[in-house]
Amino acid sequence: MSTSYSLTDGFTNSGSGSVRSSHSGFVPTPGRGTRPSRPGQLAPALLDQMAGGSDPGMVNEIAHSSAASLLDRVRHSEDPSVVARVLTVVERDGVDDIAELWSSSPSDSLPGVLWRLYMLRTWMRTRRDDIARLWRVGEPVATSASAIAGVDQAPTEDDIARLADSILSGAFTGDFAVAMERAAAFTDVVALGLRVEAGKLNAAAAHREDAADAKTIRTKAAQMLHNGANLMATAKDFHHAATLWRRGKLE
Repeated sequence: MSTSYSLTDGFTNSGSGSVRSSHSGFVPTPGRGTRPSRPGQLAPALLDQMAGGSDPGMVNEIAHSSAASLLDRVRHSEDPSVVARVLTVVERDGVDDIAELWSSSPSDSLPGVLWRLYMLRTWMRTRRDDIARLWRVGEPVATSASAIAGVDQAPTEDDIARLADSILSGAFTGDFAVAMERAAAFTDVVALGLRVEAGKLNAAAAHREDAADAKTIRTKAAQMLHNGANLMATAKDFHHAATLWRRGKLE
């Protein structure tokens, strides 16, 4: 199956309210499972078991075990290529295997938050031009969010791509909670940018004489507000994950 995933376009708001794939298909809990043969690649047998409508408890265990073992493997590796493979697993192998494994996991679990991080990186890299513009709208003057996220006041498209890699790699090789806080600060500002732009569209619609044209503009504004709300919910998920990690309760 080939599925296109996007943080704001291809996700539905479900469960905890965080951004989720509309084609979600996975779940797990903490673990001591076997490590993947290489970072980010699942054994085909596991996927076959899961695809057949396996026991939810087993699927849940596989997801948590794989997330914990992947994180542990990267943290204890001295090979920089390991980190590089983990970062690029979506581009290299596609998102479907990761979705099969983690996308249905709750946002307050390790596999659930790693899924959101991977989707955030993919979205930031594929929509870097739009996101750079939204950041400039949401953060016209540098604030604490800029410092936390590590973003200049007026980031370029390349800055957004580098930030995407930095946040995800930081979760695997640095302070996991700090990476969560950076992701949260970033998504909060982009969500604000969407709300600001939606307000401008609604204002423009109010001055349109053509009713159909005004309706089209308002519909677009409503979608932007919906996307912004999803991003705000995801930012809260990242904040909560940071707190759980520091308490030793993110599994």
